[in-house]
Amino acid sequence: MATHILITGASRGIGAAIAEALTTDAAKIVALASADGDLADPAIPDRLWRTSLDRLDGRIDVLVNNAGIFEANPIDDSDAEWLANWNRTLQVNLTASAQLCRHAVRHWQERKAEGRIVNIASRAAYRGDSPAHWHYAASKAGMVAMTKTIARAYAKDGILAFAICPGFTMTGMAEDYLESRGGDKLLADIPLGRVAMPHEVAEMARWCAMQAPASMTGAVLDVNGASYVR
Repeated sequence: MATHILITGASRGIGAAIAEALTTDAAKIVALASADGDLADPAIPDRLWRTSLDRLDGRIDVLVNNAGIFEANPIDDSDAEWLANWNRTLQVNLTASAQLCRHAVRHWQERKAEGRIVNIASRAAYRGDSPAHWHYAASKAGMVAMTKTIARAYAKDGILAFAICPGFTMTGMAEDYLESRGGDKLLADIPLGRVAMPHEVAEMARWCAMQAPASMTGAVLDVNGASYVR
């Protein structure tokens, strides 16, 4: 029986690479892109879950939360702008993922079925980020804590949860950031000497989604070229 997989943020970068890595004869995938709905709208995650469930014949086995934004939020912006930017990033990066995780857990509980969640977080969850990205770091730290909580709460039901924390990855989002912050200096902070490639993150996500042993539930996996080790 094919594994039914829902992936968010799959139009490019890491998400597209994850969708490609998981595309086999043994899987049926719904790969959601930004065109499917703006996750900044709190109503969209619920709608996307329902439509994805319909497209996957009423059964989802694996949820991969990859969708996210990385937008600057300078501390000197107006109070209203700063708060709006904070809330937008937290909604897209954390709350929307939480909404989908909740649907997934309830779906598996109702079916008395096993399931897997793979959340794409960030090195920033542990190391923090730039002065203009408090909100991004906070959202990813929240995703890690949420993943651990889900793993601890529902392992007894066969519901497994994993988080992956990439550092800089060669996507359009990271390329812009590297350029704005002085790429050579940032690369000097990565012992491997280069940023991660999307297919490297995707392989980790594929393994967590399909093969990782159950005893690994709750694990947080780093892919950052040893730029931050815990």
